[in-house]
Amino acid sequence: MNIQERMASKQLFTDDDANYPKEAAELAKARQRGKALCYEINNLHPDDVEMRKKLMKQLFGSMGENVWMEPPLRMAYGSNTSVGNNVYINFNLTVVDDYKVTIGNDVMFGPNVTIAVTSHPVHPEKRKEGGMFALPVVIEDGAWIGTGAIILPGVTIGKGSVVGAGSVVTKDVPANVIAVGNPCRVLREINEQDREFYYKDMRFDQVEW
Repeated sequence: MNIQERMASKQLFTDDDANYPKEAAELAKARQRGKALCYEINNLHPDDVEMRKKLMKQLFGSMGENVWMEPPLRMAYGSNTSVGNNVYINFNLTVVDDYKVTIGNDVMFGPNVTIAVTSHPVHPEKRKEGGMFALPVVIEDGAWIGTGAIILPGVTIGKGSVVGAGSVVTKDVPANVIAVGNPCRVLREINEQDREFYYKDMRFDQVEW
C-alpha cells in the first residue's frame, strides 16, 4: 500500500517513505511547488490583483469564481485544497493539506484561521517512529469561520454554520448553528431572530444603506 493509499484508508504514513522513493520524491516536489506559489502570492504588490488570481488558480486543486484572498497565505501543498465560488479568505490562512480540504461556496474566513488534516500519534515513542495520519476536512456552503479558529483533522463544518473566534474544532459541527469554544461546542441554532438582529441589540431595520 503506497503513501496516498494509506492516507485514504486512514492508516499511518510517512511522506518520505523509503519503500516508495519515486512517490516520496513526487510529494516533496509538490510541497515545494506549493511553498513557491505561496511565496509568490505573498510577495506581490497589493494592487496586482490579476496576478494574485492567476497564481491562486495554479496553487489550489480547483477554484471557483469570485474568490478573494488577502495575503499572506501558508499551505503545505495547495493542490489538495479545492475552493468553491464566492469565497472570502482573510489574512494569514494556514492550511496543512497533506490530504483533501474541501471548501464550499459562499464560505468566509476571518484572519488567522488554521486548517490541519494531519496529526501524529500521542505516545512519544510512537511519534519518534515518524508516522502521521491525515483525515479530510470539509467546510460546507455558507459557513463562516471566525478569527483565529483552528480546524483539526477529519472535521466537517455544516452548511451555513458559524464557528466562533478562537474556537478549536475537534469534531463535526452540524448545519445552521453557532459553535464556539475550546473544544468547540454548539451554542445554539441560527434562527429567525438572526434575520432581525445582526449583532447583539443592533437591528437590520435600523441600518441606513
